[in-house]
Amino acid sequence: MQTDTHRKVVFRVVYVENDPQLIATFTKDFADMVEITLQQNQIDALEYLEKGNLADLVVVNDSLGYNHILEGIDYQEYMKHLAVIVFSTVNESTFNNQALKKHIIDVFSIPYPTEALKIRLQYLIQKKEYKESKKIPYTHSSIRMPVGKRAFDIVVSFTALLFLSPLLLIVAILVKLDSKGPIFYGSKRVGMGYKMFNMYKFRTMRTGADKLISSMSSLNLYNTATPEADTEDYLCESCRIAGTECQRPLFLDNEQVCEDVYHKRQKAKATFMKFKEDPRVTRLGKILRNTSIDELPQLFNILIGDMSFVGNRPLPPYEAEKLTATGYARRFAAPAGLTGLWQVTKRGKAKVSDIERIQLDVLYAKKYSFTTDLVIMLKTVKALFQKENV
Repeated sequence: MQTDTHRKVVFRVVYVENDPQLIATFTKDFADMVEITLQQNQIDALEYLEKGNLADLVVVNDSLGYNHILEGIDYQEYMKHLAVIVFSTVNESTFNNQALKKHIIDVFSIPYPTEALKIRLQYLIQKKEYKESKKIPYTHSSIRMPVGKRAFDIVVSFTALLFLSPLLLIVAILVKLDSKGPIFYGSKRVGMGYKMFNMYKFRTMRTGADKLISSMSSLNLYNTATPEADTEDYLCESCRIAGTECQRPLFLDNEQVCEDVYHKRQKAKATFMKFKEDPRVTRLGKILRNTSIDELPQLFNILIGDMSFVGNRPLPPYEAEKLTATGYARRFAAPAGLTGLWQVTKRGKAKVSDIERIQLDVLYAKKYSFTTDLVIMLKTVKALFQKENV
C-alpha cells in the first residue's frame, strides 16, 4: 500500500492582535499558508487553547503581553509542543534570555520582514508534515454505529429530554441567575472514527475560570516541587550521581528525557491539579456536579448522534492525537459514551492508569453489544449511589 509522505497538513496559527490594519496585513500575507485564528488579547488566546482547540504556533504582539500564554504553556502538559513568535517594537537583543528559552522561537520587529517570516513558517510547516507522515491517517466516514444501538439512543434520549424538560428549564434559569455567563459550556471532544464534536454541559464554573488557574497555585493540594523536570539535561537521579549520560533515553516532542523521569512526570500529571474547595466553581455548580445534573445536556449530544449512552470516554483533541498507533486507535471504532466499561469496572478500586483505560476502551470497541450496554447501564445506576465526592 502506498502512502503519500508529502500529504498536505493543516498548520494552525493563533494570532494575538487587535489592530485592524496589522490583522489585515498578516492575513493577506499568510492566509494561503496557514489557518489563522484571531484572538484580541493574551487572556482570550490562553482560554481558547485551554479549551482544547488545536494550534501549532502562537504569534503575539508584545504590546498586548505574552506572559500568561507562556505560563499556560508551561502549566498544561498538552500545550508543551506550542511555539511562540513575538512581534516587537524593540530589538530582539533586549529580550530577557529566560523569556527566549520559554517557547519563544523567534522575535520579529514591527513591521515584520515578510519573506523572512515566510521562510520561518515554511520550515515549521515542513517539520509538522514530516512528523505527520509517521502517523497512520484515519477518517470517520467508514465507521457507523449499529442501527439497533442508534435507534435505542434516539428513542431513550428523546423520551428523557421530554420528561426532564421542566428540570432542564429550571436549571437553565438558575445557572443564568447564579453567575454571569452562558448557560451551557461546550468543549471539543473526539468520538467515533475521530469525529470531532462539541460536548455540552451546564456551566458550573465562573466565566473566565481558566484565567484564575495561575493565581491558585497556593490552593493546589499537589503543589509540590518536581526538580527532575527543571534540570537542563533531564537526567534521573541515578545518572546524575554516577556522572554518566542517560542510560535509558526517550525522545518525546523533540526533547530527550530519561525514561524514569518520564514515568514520574506521567504519574504527577494524573494528579496535577486538585483543590479542596475549587473557587472557580459556582455555588450552584457544586450542587450540579455532585448530582451529575450538569451532564444532562449530553442527552442532546446522544440524540443528534455525537455520543451514545454507552461507549468510550470522549477525549479532548490533544489526547486523541496521541492515540494514533494501530492498537490504541481501535478504541475509536466504538462511539463516545455517557458511561462506559472502564467507569463501571474500576469504580471504587485503585486508581486507573492511562494504559488500563485504553485497554478497557479497546476491549469494549471489540466486543460491545446491546446486552453489554444494558449491563453497563445497570452497573452505572448502581455506581451513582456509591459516587465518590472528589
